[in-house]
Amino acid sequence: MTDTDSDCRSWFSAADLLTSDAGAPVALLGAPLGLGSITPGRCDLAPATVRGAMKRMSVYDLETQTDLSALRVFDAGDVGLDGAQPAEALAPIVERLSPLLRAHALTIVLGGNNAVTRPCVHALDPTLQKVGLLTLDAHFDLRDTDCGLTNGNPVWALLQEGLPGAHVAQIGLLPFANTKKAHEKAKSAGIYVATIRACQAKGLAAIAENALERLSAQCDVIHVDFDIDVIERARMPGAPGARPGGVSPQDFFDAARLICAHPKVRSVDLTEFDPSLDVANITALTAARWTCEVLAGFLKR
Repeated sequence: MTDTDSDCRSWFSAADLLTSDAGAPVALLGAPLGLGSITPGRCDLAPATVRGAMKRMSVYDLETQTDLSALRVFDAGDVGLDGAQPAEALAPIVERLSPLLRAHALTIVLGGNNAVTRPCVHALDPTLQKVGLLTLDAHFDLRDTDCGLTNGNPVWALLQEGLPGAHVAQIGLLPFANTKKAHEKAKSAGIYVATIRACQAKGLAAIAENALERLSAQCDVIHVDFDIDVIERARMPGAPGARPGGVSPQDFFDAARLICAHPKVRSVDLTEFDPSLDVANITALTAARWTCEVLAGFLKR
């Protein structure tokens, strides 16, 4: 055994999958948008924190014998968003993300707050007529936009801009985390809605599979927003929007793997992780494990 073969001398981690080779099949882009949050925080710290936590993840899943070691992920760095509000973040994110979507089979966007979802959808389809949006989120994100764009209204903004409501599926929604008005908006727009109770009864992955089937029948490409506050609050100290009663981390991971195996899913984002609130790296490690599940799903295509 040589020194390079010894796993006590060298640890090949998920972070080692990141490369400067733009020819890699998967790309990763940081979108450190922190301003415009309903609950002020430091979601802008998340991309760097997740990359760091990936060093703690191996590339082998013993349960399914999935080995990520041969896969490479082009690390495109971060979009420069210092001091940007959500309305100002649209153009720079779209500018950086659009070429990645053309060149790679899947692009992972590390937010940032949930306002990054809007530019992700625009980058995937500027017409908003061929794209579908699946959200795993405790919240509808259908707040009014009369007071400006925030992390609480990216879905409403997209609907106002022309995204068909039938092209949206929202799963994991929690009681007492949303308003009646938001629910009425979702129903009126024709959005597919699955509450947390339904997701827990049938399984988040099964609900996600059903949502993808509906979206793929109507859409050419799909963007998926993984808002980490869909997870149970006690398990997500770094998610300011998380509430009691959310899904388990394992359900979140299972859904991520299933979703990213779907060929029409071209981009995914991870949002609403605030490292300044994290405890014992619980949320950071959950986010890092999520990246591994995304890649494991991609390998199943």
